[in-house]
This record gives sequence, structure tokens and C-alpha cells, in this order.
Amino acid sequence: MTTITWNQQVVKRNNKSLVLQMIIEKEPISRADIAQVTGLNKGTVSSMVNELLNEELIYESGPGESSGGRRPVLLHFNKTAGYAIGIDVGVNYILSVLTDLKGNIIIEKNQLIQDSSFSVVKEIVKTGIHTILTEMPPSKYGVVGVGLGVAGIVDKEGMVLLAPNLGWKNVSLKSEIEKVFKLPVIIENEANAGAYGEKQFGAGQHHENIIYISAGIGIGVGIILNSELYQGNNGYSGEFGHMIIEVNGRPCSCGSSGCWEMYASEHTLLQMTNQQDATLESLIQRAKENDKTTLELFEEIGRYLGYGINNIINSFNPQQVIIGNRLAKARQWLETPIKRTIENHSLSFHQNEMEVLFSSLSIYSSALGVAAFVIENFIKDIVITQ
Repeated sequence: MTTITWNQQVVKRNNKSLVLQMIIEKEPISRADIAQVTGLNKGTVSSMVNELLNEELIYESGPGESSGGRRPVLLHFNKTAGYAIGIDVGVNYILSVLTDLKGNIIIEKNQLIQDSSFSVVKEIVKTGIHTILTEMPPSKYGVVGVGLGVAGIVDKEGMVLLAPNLGWKNVSLKSEIEKVFKLPVIIENEANAGAYGEKQFGAGQHHENIIYISAGIGIGVGIILNSELYQGNNGYSGEFGHMIIEVNGRPCSCGSSGCWEMYASEHTLLQMTNQQDATLESLIQRAKENDKTTLELFEEIGRYLGYGINNIINSFNPQQVIIGNRLAKARQWLETPIKRTIENHSLSFHQNEMEVLFSSLSIYSSALGVAAFVIENFIKDIVITQ
């Protein structure tokens, strides 16, 4: 008897999830269209829709177009039923956003930081969350969770095992945040989060095999294969910033030498300039003024980005490579050397039907990616528990 009840619950849960997913993806949509597309009978659809209306996850609007007979009532996803906080913890910045349940940014805080030590970053993150919570519009479910993207190796339990550019080792930001705010917290590698952000909301929405290059102070890579985030055996995939592209090359903070990020990152760009107190923004300004030395710097960084991307293309044969994070701001000067290097070095059959793009989400890919994980978990949980 218990088994039957349990099976019925599973079926109901799956049906409800299917109906909600259909409304999220296809809104505005009628009950009849949901039944037709999903194959569920009209009674089941009606019952699931009523539950979702009671939970305020969806709402009805006026009649849609009629195909003969009575005009149908249309259903919409209530994207402001709750909100998600997404935080991208970079080496020299912390970007925090509040999004609705469809990933639209409602509030944004962007802070440049000098000190990336764990104790300092932890307090800045907590203060940022407090500020967002006080500014947030009212809603039925409030904040449904917090997502953090961190430039480092994160295990499946959310422990940051190693973040060499941040100087972190074996730290648990997740438990700290959960303790203070009593909210679900997800921590993910920022390049994985960026890849997912692009897949859900950005340039990668129409492709299944995507490589996302997070080019900031360091370099990380997020991999989407068959529309799923590929995380490797223990969740540590994508550390291409530490693939060796120069034998006996420059020493890297990871302990190795000749790593890609020692030749193609924002950190390297800033080290190579002879300007005191240079920033990416100040170098972009100089490039706009056609400063010859700065243009040559961007040319070299672009060429080295191209070498690394070439290796990844030859390994994965993706449909799309998306370049994001802070260096994407310098697209105007990086795009040509990157593409030229790929054209000259990637195997020709990998280049067929493969596009290299810059992020359409600009600096927001990672923050939106972790927000998307939070939203998915909330929707899954609410379908199960309600």
C-alpha cells in the first residue's frame, strides 16, 4: 500500500514539475496547450495548475487567441514570487546581484577590493547580502537562496579546497553564510557558474556544447556538454588556466610553471605594463587613444588567449566558445588576435560550424549562473514539498 502511495506522489510531483516547466518556458500558455504538448489529460493539468495558482508560482491573464470556441485564459510564471542572490567573488572585485526567478537583475552591487583574504571577503559578502535583503522588494517567498561563484576548486559539498589567486585553502564560505542568514547556499567554481549563466540567459541559449572562458585576474573554463554542466569526477573540471603552454615558463601561484593564465590573464596584462597603478579600465582608455604600447599588450594577451582556446577546441570540438569575465571588456582589441590565432592553429574540421563569441552577459555571467542554480533548487524543492 505504501509503495502505491509513494508512486502516486512521484507521478504527481513529476506532472506538476512538467506543467510548471512548460509555463516557465512557453508563457503565456493555455491549459489546453499544456495538455496537448505534455500529453497529460486535461483534468491532471487543471489540478496541477490550481495548485500552482494557490502557491502563487503562476498567475492568469485575460483570454488569448481563440482557435474557434471560447477564448482560453493564459497562464504566466510569477517571476517575482521570490528572488535569488548571486555573488561572483573575483580576485579584485565582488559582484552581487538580486534577480527575479527568471534571472532579471533587480539590484546590483559591484565592489573593487584590494585584499582578497578569506576573513575580509567573508565580511564583505555578508554585508552585501544584508544590504540587498534590506533593499529587496516584498514577495511571497522572499530570498530563496544565495549562490556564490568562487575563482577556485570547489568540492561537491561547497568547500573551497584551493583558490590560488585568492590565497584560500580549505575554507567553508557556505557554512558561514548559512549560519548567519538561514538560507540555502550554493557554492560553485565561477567559470562553471559563468558557463551555466551563458547557457541559461546569454549567448549559449541555443547550443548544447559550449566552452566558456572566464578571463579575469586568472583564467577558468566552464564546460557544457549535451546541455549539462560537465564537472568531472569530483567537481574539479575546467582548470585550464593551469594547462602548461610554455615549458619552463613563468612560475604560477598554483606551484607549477608556464601555466596559460601566466600569459593571457588580466593579472599578466597589468604586470606587463610599465604604468604605475594601471587597471584594466585605464588600459582600455589608453587603447582608445591609440597608445601603441597598450595596443601591442592587448595584441599579445589576445594571441596567448587564442593559443589556449585552440587547445581546448582541439580537445572538445565545441559548437561555441564564449569569452567572458573582465577581459571581455577589451573585446575591441582582443577579438582579432584571438580569432587569427585560432584560424592559424586549430584543426580545420574543428572550425566548421564553430563560433567564437564574447559574453552577451558581460561581467554578469557567473553571478547569474549561481543565481540560476539557486532558482532551480527552489523550484525543485517547492514542487516536492507543497
